[in-house]
Amino acid sequence: MTGKQYKLIGPDGQEVLSAAPGTLGGNRRRKIYGRLDCRSAVGSLPTGYAKHRVFFADETTAIAAGYRPCATCMQEEHRTWVEEALRSRLL
Repeated sequence: MTGKQYKLIGPDGQEVLSAAPGTLGGNRRRKIYGRLDCRSAVGSLPTGYAKHRVFFADETTAIAAGYRPCATCMQEEHRTWVEEALRSRLL
């Protein structure tokens, strides 16, 4: 008998199976990742958000897959992302 398999998004943006659950959640349409207990994400579940929800093993994988940090639950990471995005546009 095999153990439970979790569907996660890999660094290439494709779905992969994992024996371990994801540590971060995200939204496929908005390309955002954040904590599993994010009040914005949890509050959006009744409005259809769950159809677009994805999970990641870690932050490095989420970034590699092209997702950005949530401004609600990952404020410092989001601020750094905005600063880097602005800096790269200026260069």
